[in-house]
Amino acid sequence: MPTRLRRESDMETVYTLVPPPGKSSAALWIPFVLVLSLSIVGVLVVGKSLTGARTSRFTLSPAGLVIRGDLWGRTILAAKLRGAEARVVDLGTETALTPRRRTAGTGLPGYRSGWWRLANGEKALIDVTTTDRVVHVPTTQGYALLLSVTEPERFAAQLREVAPAG
Repeated sequence: MPTRLRRESDMETVYTLVPPPGKSSAALWIPFVLVLSLSIVGVLVVGKSLTGARTSRFTLSPAGLVIRGDLWGRTILAAKLRGAEARVVDLGTETALTPRRRTAGTGLPGYRSGWWRLANGEKALIDVTTTDRVVHVPTTQGYALLLSVTEPERFAAQLREVAPAG
């Protein structure tokens, strides 16, 4: 229904938009809610990744390896690790093991984690902050691990003790 406004010299008529019929007015909010939800999820994922870059932990025991930090943590039984083949590598010289393509993971400057394809085509679960002393651990599950751990030589030696068969 038009609303009439009076001015000194003339009359002006204002018309308003007809509201969408039925529930379609709610449909106008759907894109807004989706964008807002995706933005919140994105902020949480980036926050978790940034936290993981500083707080990741690798617990090695006779039972296996527990990786905790960001979204890609998991437990890998000792029987699934090929500890005899664990070694410390320099990704600058062993370019075949360099992470090339992220399939599901985090790729921030100075921090890469999650599922990646290596230059040699191998699938790998990685948690890497440095490239010069990274532990490469094959598994019996069709993927390898690339981990930037403190004391990488000691970690690799303990892996060979915990999971010598492989």
